[in-house]
Amino acid sequence: MRLLITFTSLKDCAYLNCYEKLRGFVYSLQKDSLAFNRHDIAGYKLFTFSNIFPIGDLKTNDKRYFQISSPSADFIYYIRGRLSELQEQKKVLNIGEYQFMVNYIQNLSPKVTDNCQLITGTPIVVRIPDYRYEEYGITSTRSYEYWRPEYDFEIFLKQLTDNLIKKYKQFSGREQEVHSLFEQFEFKKSVSVPIVDDGKNISVIGTIWKFKFGHIGKEQREILQLGLDAGFGEMNSSGFGFMNKVEG
Repeated sequence: MRLLITFTSLKDCAYLNCYEKLRGFVYSLQKDSLAFNRHDIAGYKLFTFSNIFPIGDLKTNDKRYFQISSPSADFIYYIRGRLSELQEQKKVLNIGEYQFMVNYIQNLSPKVTDNCQLITGTPIVVRIPDYRYEEYGITSTRSYEYWRPEYDFEIFLKQLTDNLIKKYKQFSGREQEVHSLFEQFEFKKSVSVPIVDDGKNISVIGTIWKFKFGHIGKEQREILQLGLDAGFGEMNSSGFGFMNKVEG
């Protein structure tokens, strides 16, 4: 489940990819809630968000859009309530250099179905931990390596599948065994995204994909739906791995 928020720009502004500013905005919507504040919970945060779209420099009164997604309907309705308060108060939202006002809020519920495609709205981040290096034939002295196309594609699929199954177990409390989640996949490109983390400038390596599905079994569908709602890969609560559904 997700929210589509329409913002009205209150000033001219250059377009920026500001993951950490958007993350701060989303966390600010949660901060007064004991039930839904996910900043300090153990495990996966089980929500993600898009970039501001469409891409392009903003003019005063331009409309821009933003999505927040989670498998928890209660979480989404709480966030909607907070946004509605901001809209009623005509609150000015300062998100990095952006200055917005909430114009409209809409609920969306995209579903994984037969003959659909899932495409990346924001890059998927997969980090390979050092204890996997020998298994995967990787030589490195770092504690982890971002998956990049010079590594085997099977490594990416295995790490991504394991990640989705763990999220599904955390959210549902059920074990689910699947032989394969992915049928057809199309790698688009790698991207390096600069972000600020704990006051440090770092570059996050992510990848852009299209995944195609034909006939999907029940177990496969449930796990992929969790991924569509919570995000693919890692760093979802920082805005990575946000997925969109398109018809096949």
